[in-house]
Amino acid sequence: MPPAFKTVAVVGKSDAANLPEVLEQLAGILRGRGVAVAMDPATAGASKSKPDRVGELSELASRCDLAIVVGGDGTLIASARTMAEHGVPLVGVNLGTLGFLTDIPADGLEGAIESVLDGEFISESRALLAGAVKRNGKTIFSAAAMNDVVVSRGAVGSMIEFAVTVDGEFIYSLRADGLIVATPTGSTAYALSAGGPILHPALQAFALVPISPHTLSNRPVAIRGSSKVEITLVRGPEARANFDVQAFHELEAGDVVTVSAAPKSATLLHPKGYRYFAMLRQKLRWSERTA
Repeated sequence: MPPAFKTVAVVGKSDAANLPEVLEQLAGILRGRGVAVAMDPATAGASKSKPDRVGELSELASRCDLAIVVGGDGTLIASARTMAEHGVPLVGVNLGTLGFLTDIPADGLEGAIESVLDGEFISESRALLAGAVKRNGKTIFSAAAMNDVVVSRGAVGSMIEFAVTVDGEFIYSLRADGLIVATPTGSTAYALSAGGPILHPALQAFALVPISPHTLSNRPVAIRGSSKVEITLVRGPEARANFDVQAFHELEAGDVVTVSAAPKSATLLHPKGYRYFAMLRQKLRWSERTA
């Protein structure tokens, strides 16, 4: 019986010393199942095994059936934005630290990947954000985000002031270090550190999380995932908008940052037995007791 996944893109980015060995093991598993292995140039350069195809990630996304990301959550997030455009699901192998998304440990690679290739996995859809910066009514920058879109002050600047609307309704004006618009995926990232709520991935919702607001009554708010958020910068030198902390744009007074759900979601494939709250207990150490 031919494999369900005929071509797999392998993306590896990590400072881990064992990255070449993990890539070699992964390539061996895939080829043993008759699956063609594709890699981006950086991954191919780190791999001991020569891939069947080498190309930029955007090219591989149009030619592969599955992407396996070896590294940390940041690598998976960057890959997911590209793969989502072509409906390619992703599997994460963790060589990073926490690994909320890359949930397969390197020492359990073989069994987990074999199960995925056998069709034994849990598929999960993760919403993406479509963000843009508008100046004088014209879009001057746009980018997608899987975790969050953040409007924030500069490195040495003071608080910024901005106004927020949701679906055209004025919500508030705020002086703060910034504002995070987070997906359920991003609710366990920067938004969590800023005091935001954890949103289950199945929720069609986003979180608006102020960063160190001047008025303590400004609290995080969860809104519908179909909403359109507009953040207008009133004042704030060196303010910027960032998208997954991987794309940035400097802002000027009067600029409007728009955020809404992207038309396509990312699909993550988890090993059988994956449970979201079990993952949170492990990663956030909820079960630990202090003496």
